[in-house]
Amino acid sequence: MRILVAVTIGLLPLFLRKPPIKDWLLVYFFNAISNGFIDQIIAKQKIVKYPVRLLPKLFKKHIVFDYLVYPTITIFYNQVTSKDKPITIFYKLLFFSIPMLFVELWAAKKTDLVDWKKGWAWYHTLISITIKSSVTRLFIGLVRAIDKKQMINQYAANQ
Repeated sequence: MRILVAVTIGLLPLFLRKPPIKDWLLVYFFNAISNGFIDQIIAKQKIVKYPVRLLPKLFKKHIVFDYLVYPTITIFYNQVTSKDKPITIFYKLLFFSIPMLFVELWAAKKTDLVDWKKGWAWYHTLISITIKSSVTRLFIGLVRAIDKKQMINQYAANQ
């Protein structure tokens, strides 16, 4: 887990260097906040357990994944799809979701990082990562569309 934290912290500044930084910060915080909210529900319902986690006395959720790893991956995903059409965005999403699924499968079988309970299966992980990443991508797309419209209106008002 320490290596994962170190690698992610090392990658985060590289991903945040690419403009527009406000978009990537919005993606990061939207993803992190919604991850924490969703994982809190899942952990409280004991659908998924995290036997080994950072600050186990304070959190039942996996704060390293929720607040660091997945939001950082989401920034990169949004950067590589920022100018793509919907079908390409979906294929690239699978390119990100499927490896994350395999990492979680490995972690569930070989480590104490995640323990699936109450009928949770691999396809739940794939579907949830795909939907969650799509919602985040839609969110930043909506923010960009609103920003563009405001800039056009501001430009028209100044003319």
